[in-house]
Amino acid sequence: MSETARELGSADIQKVLELLPHRYPFLMIDRIVEIDRDESCVGIKNVTVNEPQFTGHFPGLPVFPGVLLIEGMAQTAGAICCRHIMTEEVRAKQVFFMTIDKCKFRKPVVPGDTVRFHMKKLNQRKTMWWFRGEARVGDALVAEAEIGAMLVTE
Repeated sequence: MSETARELGSADIQKVLELLPHRYPFLMIDRIVEIDRDESCVGIKNVTVNEPQFTGHFPGLPVFPGVLLIEGMAQTAGAICCRHIMTEEVRAKQVFFMTIDKCKFRKPVVPGDTVRFHMKKLNQRKTMWWFRGEARVGDALVAEAEIGAMLVTE
């Protein structure tokens, strides 16, 4: 199948909740678009001022915590891994974050921003996946990292 003929998938919030065990206030993605199997996708997070982390990070100057950007990358990648292996008989019971490498924070993210987590698979072995992620607000790169995750299916 040619690259242009490949149909890309998406996952709305209901599908994300089906794929991941995370719930508010720790669910860091609102939807996923441009899903290409377990190869790549883009997770979307709409940052709002009423999120609980802004009461302490930082009063009077709300900045979305960088570690939560990395968590958003991990959740985005984990969701497409779960989607990829999901059948009637097999479902991921848990997704465990294994590694964070080459992590850099470039610009602050503030309420009103829409973060797009661009994830691209680097490697996979059995139930372990490695991804390169970029968090972007508009055209600006705000964070990047390479992450690893393991799915538990039993």
